[in-house]
Amino acid sequence: MFSNRLKKRKKHLWKWARRNDISCFRVYSRDIPEVPWVVDMYDNNVHIAEYERPTPHSEEEHSEWQKVMLDAAANALTVPRDRLFFKYREKPDSGSQYEKIDTRTHMITVREGDLSFLVNLSDYIDTGLFLDHRMTRSFIRDISQGRNILNLYSYTASFSVYAASGGALSTVSVDLSNTYSTWARQNLRLNGFLEPAHTTVIDDVGRFLEQAAKHGRRFDIIVLDPPTFSNSKKTEGVLDIQKDHAALINSCLDLLTADGIVMFSTNFKKIKFESERVHARTIEEITERTIPEDFLGRKPHRAWIIQGSSKRSHHGKR
Repeated sequence: MFSNRLKKRKKHLWKWARRNDISCFRVYSRDIPEVPWVVDMYDNNVHIAEYERPTPHSEEEHSEWQKVMLDAAANALTVPRDRLFFKYREKPDSGSQYEKIDTRTHMITVREGDLSFLVNLSDYIDTGLFLDHRMTRSFIRDISQGRNILNLYSYTASFSVYAASGGALSTVSVDLSNTYSTWARQNLRLNGFLEPAHTTVIDDVGRFLEQAAKHGRRFDIIVLDPPTFSNSKKTEGVLDIQKDHAALINSCLDLLTADGIVMFSTNFKKIKFESERVHARTIEEITERTIPEDFLGRKPHRAWIIQGSSKRSHHGKR
């Protein structure tokens, strides 16, 4: 069943990807309960993450099962076994996306249309490019012409690259990680977007927002795509997106120009969006418009467009 599923998905998506000049896409996402894997193709490489599940098998039996299934995946997707990268993904805890799990540094350049991105298939749980946000990135590009963009929790700055390609006047990408900020600069340079118009800032997002408000900085578009949970040693507090999303959004709203917007997204599927706590003129969920072809039938994330602070205008409606 697993092998057949992979073959069918690859056959369908390969044609779609070639038409759209996309070299990385998802082919399998825990479709069969007995195989709790997520399988992505990056050119002629396969990236597999196994999710936690209760199993009656011993560790040795499970390891043998993994080997058989990995061979099946390599055969079904017609890739050499040494081009297959396997990782075990635990539940979100202390910002584990920042922890190194290997040192092979198998980096390749992948394409999304006319843009290129560096991905690392070996060293971290995540590769450096969130495939489910391909259309969300395109949405930001479509509205970036002549605007100043702030990208928070920017990771490797793919949103900034898209914004810059859409004609943004400037982008500021803020992330706490030195590693990912360096990676972000590489992605920007790879696509021809250079300082001083396109900058990266290594800082805690909360601290950056506080300082930006003090100095009266303003942005036309703010991209807010935080982790679900984080308790990095570099910050004093803990980020819990359910508890903290409204306060984070409000801090962003205070930095907007008069007709500016916040694009808020989260991969926390159980989030209860607390619109009554958000001081906005308008709030619109755009999730359905941001799900790409290889994620249809699923909601890998949710996304909202939030416009203007109600503190500046008391006449708008939520």
